[in-house]
Amino acid sequence: MEVCRGSSITHPLREISAPPPAMSETGDLPPYPHVVLLPSAGMGHLTPFLRLAVSLVQHNCLVTLITTHPIVSQAESDHLSRFFSAFPQVSQKQFHLLSIDAKTADTSDPYWLLREALRRSVHLLSSLLSSLHPRPSALVFDMLVASSITPVAADLDLPNYMLFTSSAKMFSLFAYLPSNPDLAQSSEIRIPGIVPIPRSWIPPPLLNPDSLFSKIFMGDGKEVVNVKGVLINTFEGLESDTLDALTGGKVVSGLSPLSTVQLLPCEFERRESGAQLEWLNEQETESVVFVSFGSRTALSRDQIRELGEGLVKSGYKFLWVLKDKIVDKEEEESLDQVLGHELLEKVKEKGLVVKEWADQGEILSHKAVGGFVSHCGWNSVAESAWTGVRMLAWPQHGDQKINADVVERSGLGLWVKDWGWSGEEVVKGDDIAERIKEMMGSEQLKLQAKRVGEEARKAVGAGGSCENALKLLIREWKNNW
Repeated sequence: MEVCRGSSITHPLREISAPPPAMSETGDLPPYPHVVLLPSAGMGHLTPFLRLAVSLVQHNCLVTLITTHPIVSQAESDHLSRFFSAFPQVSQKQFHLLSIDAKTADTSDPYWLLREALRRSVHLLSSLLSSLHPRPSALVFDMLVASSITPVAADLDLPNYMLFTSSAKMFSLFAYLPSNPDLAQSSEIRIPGIVPIPRSWIPPPLLNPDSLFSKIFMGDGKEVVNVKGVLINTFEGLESDTLDALTGGKVVSGLSPLSTVQLLPCEFERRESGAQLEWLNEQETESVVFVSFGSRTALSRDQIRELGEGLVKSGYKFLWVLKDKIVDKEEEESLDQVLGHELLEKVKEKGLVVKEWADQGEILSHKAVGGFVSHCGWNSVAESAWTGVRMLAWPQHGDQKINADVVERSGLGLWVKDWGWSGEEVVKGDDIAERIKEMMGSEQLKLQAKRVGEEARKAVGAGGSCENALKLLIREWKNNW
């Protein structure tokens, strides 16, 4: 697969700005598939869809991206703006959602509210899809709207595919649990062909059958046998055993065909980060710890300050992207207010701390970065794997403990299991410092992470598994006409 790579990443690939395939003068359809993409809310879900769109453009596909409105975060708005500026040949169709009352949705989380609004508005999608020309040869949608979208696609006789934006191991739970819901109350979940998953790794909302998360997860998971195919952002060198179990029919009988595609950082994602890069350029090779907990994970004030103490005590230089609010539009307090003046001064002596957006792909690929403290959102794991940077896994919520298990088993990093979920306890600075020292001091872990990076590149190289998977999909989409 020809992946899009920024100039900061090995083997940069020029982003293509050619016009989209056009109808011939005789009105015949162009010899390219028309693929429609429908992401859901949150950067963790939007980003892989935009990266998939770029890969499809690079393979001469006609691409339409359906964007839902309103948009929760400024990061998503900015990301979309940059994407469409870089790829004017991608058609944008805005889908305005019905407004819903948080009380009726049983959640106050702005991202889950928007996902629920999308599900409740999906009956309005048929007319939008029917109006597209040429007729779409495939609809690729986010897994969290599967149960709503699949009937719409069936009514329109539109081949539909699910993009699963987490790990293959999380997908095994997603596919298996809806048919075995009582297992959620067991001490561990035993999925055929998969290493048992302890109950403590399951997202807490999933343990409550009445939660919105649980209802969506269980409903959408049943659709894995009804869609025409499933795309997962992973590769064999990272999750070979799980992929073998899934494709071998051990997890779910009748599972739709599975395609592994690596969706990697693109040139359009790069933003002005001169101060961060200038600081990194002054540091020694592989001497810096990068710290980021993603686009929607906000640690408690006490935990933020313990993390700051831990970074200082570790003795390593660090670049820390600090997030204080779930939604970036609400980030108003200064670093001095969040950390306190005394700690901020100590932090500045040893590292660089920022509250603004950071180009994670570019930072991880910088020669000065030698370790990554991460929440284990799947995009972060995938980027760390691609760059071969070892990780200290610190999962906070959702799929992140299961992703952390992938990190540990693949040799990409360490996971301190007794740190628990976000908010369960405040991890002390001394403990954090010791674990950072363990990660950065391990030559074995460093070599293992580099091996994972080599496997990632093989998968997208000529004849690699991800390269072949995308080509086969595109061939299938051509035949759908």
